[in-house]
Amino acid sequence: MKHPNPAIVAQAAVRRLPRWALLLLCLSYVCAGFFGRDAWRSTDITALGFMGALANGTSSWWAPSLAGWSPEHPAVLPYWLGAWAIQLAPAAWPADLVARIPFGFLLGMAMLASWYGTYYLARNPAAQPVAFAFGGEAKPTDYARAMADGGVLAFIACLGLAQLSHETTPALTQLGFSALLFYGIAALPYRTVGPHLATFMGLLGLALSGAPTMAMLYLVGGLLVHWLDLDNGRTSDNPRSARNKDLCALLAYALLAGAAAYALDLWRWKVEIPPFTWQTVDGFAQLLIWFTWPAWPLALWTLWRWRSQIWGKRLYRHVAWPLWFAALTVVATPLGSNSDRTLLLALPALAALAAFALPTLKRQVAALIDWFTLLFFSGCGFIIWVVWIAMQTGVPSQPAANVTRLAPGFEASFSPLAFGIAILATWAWAWLVKWRVGRHRAAIWKSLVLPAGGAALCWLLLMTLWMPLLNYAQSYRNLVQQALPLVGTHGCAETGSLQTEHLSAFQWYSSVRLVAANGESQCEWQLSEPGADLEVSPSVDTTRWTPHTLLRHPVDPKVAVWLLRRR
Repeated sequence: MKHPNPAIVAQAAVRRLPRWALLLLCLSYVCAGFFGRDAWRSTDITALGFMGALANGTSSWWAPSLAGWSPEHPAVLPYWLGAWAIQLAPAAWPADLVARIPFGFLLGMAMLASWYGTYYLARNPAAQPVAFAFGGEAKPTDYARAMADGGVLAFIACLGLAQLSHETTPALTQLGFSALLFYGIAALPYRTVGPHLATFMGLLGLALSGAPTMAMLYLVGGLLVHWLDLDNGRTSDNPRSARNKDLCALLAYALLAGAAAYALDLWRWKVEIPPFTWQTVDGFAQLLIWFTWPAWPLALWTLWRWRSQIWGKRLYRHVAWPLWFAALTVVATPLGSNSDRTLLLALPALAALAAFALPTLKRQVAALIDWFTLLFFSGCGFIIWVVWIAMQTGVPSQPAANVTRLAPGFEASFSPLAFGIAILATWAWAWLVKWRVGRHRAAIWKSLVLPAGGAALCWLLLMTLWMPLLNYAQSYRNLVQQALPLVGTHGCAETGSLQTEHLSAFQWYSSVRLVAANGESQCEWQLSEPGADLEVSPSVDTTRWTPHTLLRHPVDPKVAVWLLRRR
């Protein structure tokens, strides 16, 4: 029985995207942002503080803490990964850089899992293109590979991926393991060991990264899809029996992951119903539009063109599984305190849905995407270059004045390495644009080449040309080092009411020895969070401590720490 299928694809349209080009694009995107910078405020530096506490032995591995503070969002695996990296690396290596290494691998794993997840979804018989009367339709494997290329390009092109995927936070760990779970369910009918291992690791990783509820809800959809997808491409003699074994295995994985989360006290009710106001709705809509661009319009187009396989009498894995994954994440996004970090988990599924729009795009729509992408990213790249030139030379004067006003005290520096990488990235973008405007209409993934290349270009330019400026604005290094001339290079200070991000910053970027405020310390100085209007906090015992200096962040004066001196 044939099913309505909008995909009409010839063999010429599934030409391979050169592996070297795809690998270079992924590698450059992953590496940019992990090197050459401090930990940024405030989640990035906070997570680094918990990792350092574990690596130094001042915190329990089963309940990470930093000077008595617990993580805002309970998780253990992200801090374990960073702490293990710090312990295994040579002592001469910068610890904040070392802690980012496993997170770089997590982002690479998310890209790889997105590629294979889309590949196996496209292998589904219902997802294959229509057979031509005289042959010439795309071969199943070639078609699935081309769709997977489109899926990973759509993943890289999402604007919201850039910064959050380069931070050492639980959000990136959740992204990596959610992508692994996405691949596991997608490939379950086609492989045995790999998908089962990926599903188990995905569930366990999500649970230990602070998202056990999302892991179980994802699995509920996976169980339903695997149970109801009758035409799933299985080649075994008894597909029903094999499917039942898969379902039992998935339930066992869920029990193990749930038990691990329960043993580590990671089950927390974190749902916060937002007020239903225009401001809330408008903010969520803007987040959804820009964070997931350009995947969301393509995903909506997929749902429309493949609607007969969504609302029909049967369920098909290639649409149902990414739809459940993305819809569940979008619904959960406004119900938490970190909306953007929750929405990050939807990107692998949205990218897969976007890939299934490629066989059905009309030429006018593809041209519209190309022109918008070309103008948008070329304009962004031009602005980045102009501002960098202004920082180096003072010309044009207006951008230079804006930098001086927004980042007072910043002094630009020239890096031949960063400049060389930026030149190469710009040249690659120019070559890509020239290639795209040429006669290359056959490749099915062509409409996502410019969005992915443009996103990678702008991220590379920001992480090379603008890195000193961004580091100056986002790092706490300048704030904490203001205390060194007063406290002394190896002096001590009580932590007082210092919170986690500032505790971590003083631990990593100053040589001040921090001591808990327990009434027995003989330190001459105390560090304390300010109260309202940056006044001394009412919790400070003014009979023992007198205000000395307010340490301010050079870019954001509202970010400050009081340095108090013993009376």
